[in-house]
This record gives sequence, structure tokens and C-alpha cells, in this order.
Amino acid sequence: MLRRDAFRLPPHPASVPLARTRVHDHLSAWGHTAEHGTLDETVLIVSELATNAIVHGLVVEREFEVAVTVLADGSCFIEVSDESPAELQVRTADREDETGRGLRLLDTIAETWGVWRRSGHGKTVWALVKG
Repeated sequence: MLRRDAFRLPPHPASVPLARTRVHDHLSAWGHTAEHGTLDETVLIVSELATNAIVHGLVVEREFEVAVTVLADGSCFIEVSDESPAELQVRTADREDETGRGLRLLDTIAETWGVWRRSGHGKTVWALVKG
């Protein structure tokens, strides 16, 4: 059985903890626990992708969207959509840098990830966390 939750948030830094909390609460309600393995990893990826949408997504007046689908095998499929057509850039951060590690983290945690171009404009960054 598939379970999906999708929601929209304003492009404000306060939306990142809201996205984390909402995804955590929904996954917990669907039976995922910290021992399950995907709960913390999925919440971390949502946090990184929501931050990217706010910082780089050009969602000045509109909201960005977060969706999490729990697949039959317990894996989590994450999608974060924004209006920016800009390509994602995996950066190399120096030890002192406070930013620039999000996509490397995504690459390490997710089973696989990618970007879909949305018709008209924008993109959806997606990731799969195996259950």
C-alpha cells in the first residue's frame, strides 16, 4: 500500500522546521520509527531539499511543495518542487564553510536521486530512501 502526504509552504526559513516536523509526524503515524532506519534519513533529506528550495528556488511570492510517499516495501520517496529552472550544483565545501554540503549529503544518504523538469517552469528534486 502506498501512503502519500503533500503540502505547500511559504519560502521562509521557518518553513524548514515545519517541513521536518510534518514529515516526521506523518511517517511516525504510518509506523516508521527511529529503529526503522528511514525516518531520520528522510527527515534530514526533506530538511536539505526544503532549504535548497528556499535559498535557491526563486519562490519569492509562491510556495514550494514537499511530498513524501511511503512505498509498499517501506522505502520513502521524497519530492520537493520549486519554481527555479536553475540546474543543481554539487559543490565542494571547505571545512570552514557553513553551506554547500546539502547535495553531497543527499548523494550519501539516498539510494538514488535526481531532478525532474516541470512543464512551464521549475523543477522537482526527488530522492529515494530505502526501507
